[in-house]
Amino acid sequence: MTDTSIRSHQESVVVAASAGELYDLVFDITRTGEWSPVCRSCWWDEGAETGAEPGRVGAWFTGRNELPHRSWETRSQVVVAQRGREFAWVVGGSLVRWGFTLHPVAAVSGSGTVLTESWEFLPAGIAMFEEKFGDDAQVQIVDRTQHALDGIPVTLRAIQRIAEAPTGSAGGPCAGVGEVAGS
Repeated sequence: MTDTSIRSHQESVVVAASAGELYDLVFDITRTGEWSPVCRSCWWDEGAETGAEPGRVGAWFTGRNELPHRSWETRSQVVVAQRGREFAWVVGGSLVRWGFTLHPVAAVSGSGTVLTESWEFLPAGIAMFEEKFGDDAQVQIVDRTQHALDGIPVTLRAIQRIAEAPTGSAGGPCAGVGEVAGS
């Protein structure tokens, strides 16, 4: 299942875990470095300026991103936090939207969930790149887009591996659920 355009992309995977268990995994932004090929760590921002409890709509967190040729940090704001349904955030509060949606499906032994990761370069993000990079903006936008296109399937496979790990193995909070029908 793939839906792409130059400014947005989404892909899905079926995971042998309940929507609630899977939500708890992706909602824990402190574990992002376990599955993201670019974002190596995340932490909830503290202090009065966050305006919301960690994990709630309106809360802010910081992510540390690394590529071979550069590293940087971004601040993101949670825009959707519906346990078992969707967790999403916007980088810089208005630049790029990332998120996970969850849809339960029948499984052979236990429950399964279609996990979809989505990414969208928002108009304010395009404008910021045009202002910051000028004539080089389109090259920079294409570079960021390619990283999203390449990273989403890697991220989904890693989350699936972690969620489906056998009980008692490292990082298997959704373990022992069973196999999904048709997979």
